[in-house]
Amino acid sequence: MTSSQSLALEPVSATGPIDAVINLAIDQQRLVGAVVLVQHRGRELYRRSAGWADREHRRPMRTDTLFRLASVSKPIVTTAAMVLAGRGVVDLDIPVTRWLPDFQPRLADGSAPDITLRQLLSHQSGLGYRFLESDASGPYAQAGVSDGMDASGITLAENLRRIATVPLQFAPGEGWFYSLGIDVAGGVLEAATGKRLDEIVRDTVTGPLGMADTDFHALTPARLATPYVNDEPAPHVVGEGEIVPPFPDVAGIIYSPERALDGSAFASGGAGMVGTADDLMRLLEVLRQGGAPILDHAWVAQMARNHTGERGPEDAPGWGFGLGFSVLRDPAATGTPEAAGSWRWGGAYGHSWFVDPARELSVVAFTNTLYEGMSGAFVTELRDAVYGALEGTL
Repeated sequence: MTSSQSLALEPVSATGPIDAVINLAIDQQRLVGAVVLVQHRGRELYRRSAGWADREHRRPMRTDTLFRLASVSKPIVTTAAMVLAGRGVVDLDIPVTRWLPDFQPRLADGSAPDITLRQLLSHQSGLGYRFLESDASGPYAQAGVSDGMDASGITLAENLRRIATVPLQFAPGEGWFYSLGIDVAGGVLEAATGKRLDEIVRDTVTGPLGMADTDFHALTPARLATPYVNDEPAPHVVGEGEIVPPFPDVAGIIYSPERALDGSAFASGGAGMVGTADDLMRLLEVLRQGGAPILDHAWVAQMARNHTGERGPEDAPGWGFGLGFSVLRDPAATGTPEAAGSWRWGGAYGHSWFVDPARELSVVAFTNTLYEGMSGAFVTELRDAVYGALEGTL
């Protein structure tokens, strides 16, 4: 069932544990297909595509397969924001009403506190996500807010208007909650530049870095992976409009796989991009090595610093949040071999990635199977296999 290609550089024996993890996940039908890349000290240590990009049509996974990125969009759009901040086009620490005067969500007491771009990018704004509400009748759902992965048919401006009608969960800067903040940041960038978000990202990030396959829709639809959701006895194809909760007791994400083919869908900075594993690895390695040619190292340092103290994802003890991704503050608390200061995040269509700057290590794992590829056992198994394979060289 498995179609694969793999390449190992020194040490050749290091690929065995990684191959075994991928093979087991596919053989156990936890994953339909995957692309895994490992870079160590600026050299490609591992590259493999495995399984099916489209199981029903027997289309093998390839390393140049396109994936719906979901929240892998966040570090890309955040990098664009940092480039514009470095140019003085936006400021991370002044109220976003400077560019979006009508974006003034209120607290329960009716006051409208200032929200900064830094708070949006680090999920300290007080905003939330529709899919994280306890049921389908929560405030975001009642306001008709889009999480950027459904076929809403609305514009970014209209989505921001709807978001602003929902009360904030806490005063900006006084809490942490995963949110639509990067979608709002996309609106800030549009207002500050007078350009569409897709143009901004192309001009500041994907164009300069040669990320030719990454955009807000599939540039080559025939290369797009079919998305699957874990099921028994095997994953099933994600249906148009299917709702799949990523965690217990939440309303769940409304999926529109067709959105990736719709060039007219609004550019969701937090969830709307399409791209390849190679393109993301290119960005991660540029950031890990200091940001050239698009960013000064001081701006990368801001992204990679924990902005949230001991606050962060409830299911990830020891992790705080930087700008665009989580940052490890206490490896012991979460039982990980990653060094303090490591970065990671994922994407709801089945992706995970991490960067360990102290060990000069970057890993990208794109799969077409949710949620195993984002938060299942595969993620931890792959992490441990990478560190095990490199034991003695890190």
